[in-house]
Amino acid sequence: MITQERLKELLHYDQLTGDFTWLVSSGRRKAGAVAGWVSTGNGGKKYLKITIAGKKLYAHRLAFLYVSGELPRNEVDHVNGNGLDNKWVNMRNANHIENHKNRRLNSNNSSGFTGVSWRKDRNKWCSRIKINGKYKFLGSFECVAEAIYERQAANIKYGFHENHGTERPL
Repeated sequence: MITQERLKELLHYDQLTGDFTWLVSSGRRKAGAVAGWVSTGNGGKKYLKITIAGKKLYAHRLAFLYVSGELPRNEVDHVNGNGLDNKWVNMRNANHIENHKNRRLNSNNSSGFTGVSWRKDRNKWCSRIKINGKYKFLGSFECVAEAIYERQAANIKYGFHENHGTERPL
């Protein structure tokens, strides 16, 4: 695995822009050129990858190594949801559960709010939340605003990120 020392010999990381640039020329790579390419992962999410010594590595994980001296313990959460935005202020070390508490609004959502849906069989708006892999029913409501309020209160209660359920790029 690459070390912070070796990484800093090969690349410069700008914490304000999130860009990596090559410090040395090698083959087709030229010193000063922006490093990496866009890779599309599961669900269409886009991330930047950089090849070092034949290994394809995520730029956001390399940013952690570059700044802190070690790879993140868990996952890297892009706070604004944009996997191509590798500014240092946009990333946080998060476990899998924390990372999923900062997901964008699903493309198939019809109400515009995560966890709120219309139930034809009840003729009401329903609200639910997923905690530790299990859905918790929050209630049925005549008014969509009440269902949204309950879901937002649950987001706070269960520690969801303030960006959770917002519309963001892949």
